[in-house]
Amino acid sequence: MKETSEALSPASPTPPAALAARVRTLAPTMTRSMQRVAEAVAADPAGCAGLTVTGLAEHTGTSEATVVRTARLLGYPGYRDLRLALAGLAAHQESGRAPAVTATISVDDPLADVVAKLAHDERQTLADTAATLDVHQLGAAVTALAGAGRVDVYGIGASGLVGQDLAQKLLRIGLIAHAHHDPHLAVTNAVQLRPGDVAIAITDSGSTFDVIEPLRVAFEHGATTIAMTGRPDGHVTQYADHVLTTSAARESELRPAAMSSRTSQLLVVDCLFIGVAQRTYDRAGPALAATYEALAHRRPTRTSNR
Repeated sequence: MKETSEALSPASPTPPAALAARVRTLAPTMTRSMQRVAEAVAADPAGCAGLTVTGLAEHTGTSEATVVRTARLLGYPGYRDLRLALAGLAAHQESGRAPAVTATISVDDPLADVVAKLAHDERQTLADTAATLDVHQLGAAVTALAGAGRVDVYGIGASGLVGQDLAQKLLRIGLIAHAHHDPHLAVTNAVQLRPGDVAIAITDSGSTFDVIEPLRVAFEHGATTIAMTGRPDGHVTQYADHVLTTSAARESELRPAAMSSRTSQLLVVDCLFIGVAQRTYDRAGPALAATYEALAHRRPTRTSNR
């Protein structure tokens, strides 16, 4: 049996352009005092870049230890590295490329405004996910999937739909993959996994019991385990060999969190699929061609109107 994994920290310091995205992703998981530090540096990177650790602690009404802990949680070895990133982020914003905050959709918004707001929010979600996704963890997950004897994917609700998308993509390139949204069936299948197999849990909150339980069982039976979550310190990561962090879901009255998290998760699914297809192209290429050909007769042929 493998030892329980600790929540994974970033493999390298967060680049300046990704700092704001990482604050949005991690802020809901922080203590209130750490949130004050994170919100301050995201709101005024130029001002905070000029402060010492003592100055930022006084500015946010926290302690030096809290400032340092926040810097480390955001992906920096220490406060000095965070200050350098803040200076870089300030320069980035001054160039005029800083994203605007999307306004909340109102019940009386015209449809044109709804389209514009949703499109902006989707773009921001994708940008945040790309900025915070650890490519080292992604590469390790791709390696595990490329050599997997069998792949189980666990997800409930909207995450279950994402899991089905991942499983059917992997099936098309010749992998044995199954998506489980029934928690009992997920656990009974997880019991059958062995070293060389892969189990993937998809949960934005990182705390969905019906997703965590089969991942734990798979982990204890020696399978390589992957967690796709918006909460990198969530309970699910305790049983994950590799953690793929998605953008934290943003919920409003007319936009459930599942809509936002799904966009982020689907981007990671596509990254996994393309990565595995590249790694196994000798097998994946012919498999894709064969599945396309098998369905060709179901596609109507285009006829000329002339």
